Amino acid sequence: MTPPPGDILPLDFAGRPAAEVARALLGQRLAAWDGRRWRTGRILETEAYLGPHDRAAHSFKGRTARTEVMFGPPGHAYVFLVYGMHLCVNVVTGAGAAVLLRALEVDPALGRADGPGRLTRALGVRLAHSGHPLDPPPLLLLAGEGIPPREVVASRRVGIDYAGPGWARRRLRFSLRGHPGVSAPRP
Repeated sequence: MTPPPGDILPLDFAGRPAAEVARALLGQRLAAWDGRRWRTGRILETEAYLGPHDRAAHSFKGRTARTEVMFGPPGHAYVFLVYGMHLCVNVVTGAGAAVLLRALEVDPALGRADGPGRLTRALGVRLAHSGHPLDPPPLLLLAGEGIPPREVVASRRVGIDYAGPGWARRRLRFSLRGHPGVSAPRP
């Protein structure tokens, strides 16, 4: 399997604070090998989860079998099931922190990718990908185009009111200003 065109980002790309990585991921590409072909998409929207002190992060309750990958090295995938039916994919930044990928711009033939569950479905990301480094196949982070800061919108993360107002109000969701592929609610 020959990787899709583009430079593969090194794992240390993700070895920075989660909010910094969340911004830097905008415009980069995620690629997944489905056993027959590569499915790729440009990253349009992310959310940063800052680690065990972040009441909205899965790592807030400590290390578990599910969250162990969040405490591992940066540049690995953390994939989890939400609401018992949707998969979500994150880029681990280390020390219990990760960046949720919320929306991609994909070939329309792959379906919609405007939301974490639709994103994983469009690319064929599976629970078995959790813990996989993002530099060899079947999952890759590829260099894309840089996004100028004026084109990035910072807003509140989605669905985390349970974390309390201090965390729910933090602007840790990053997206491309005015892009139709950003998930609801639109910032």
